[in-house]
Amino acid sequence: MDTIHKIGRRKTAVARVYISEGKGDITVNKKSYDNYFTTESLKYKVLQPLNLTDNLTSFDITAKVFGGGITGQAEAIRLAITRALVSMDEEHKAVLKPEGLLTRDPRMVERKKFGQKKARKKFQFSKR
Repeated sequence: MDTIHKIGRRKTAVARVYISEGKGDITVNKKSYDNYFTTESLKYKVLQPLNLTDNLTSFDITAKVFGGGITGQAEAIRLAITRALVSMDEEHKAVLKPEGLLTRDPRMVERKKFGQKKARKKFQFSKR
C-alpha cells in the first residue's frame, strides 16, 4: 500500500495527514499524539474514525497541523483520517457518514466590521 495524503480543516486549523500501513503509531507535529493532545476527549476525537472501522492497529499516521486551537486541530485531524479511510475502502463510508465524520464543519469566527465594536455589537448610541 502506498502512503495516502489527505487534508482536513476545522475553523482556522489545517491538518495534513499521511497514512501508511504499520502497527498503529500516530504522530502529530513530530510528537506522539498522547503528548500532543492532553485531554481524553481530544484523544478520543482523533481515534474515533479508526475505532469505528476497527483499524486501530492497522496504520501508521503522521499528521502535520497548524492554525487554530487544540480542539480545532483535533477535529481537523479526525476529518483528514476519515477522508483517508474512505479513499482506501469505500465500505467505510457507510459506517462513518452516519456519525457525521465526513462533514466539514464550516463555522468560523465572523470578522469585525469597521464602525462597530465587534462583529455584531455596535458602539453605544446616544440620541442627544
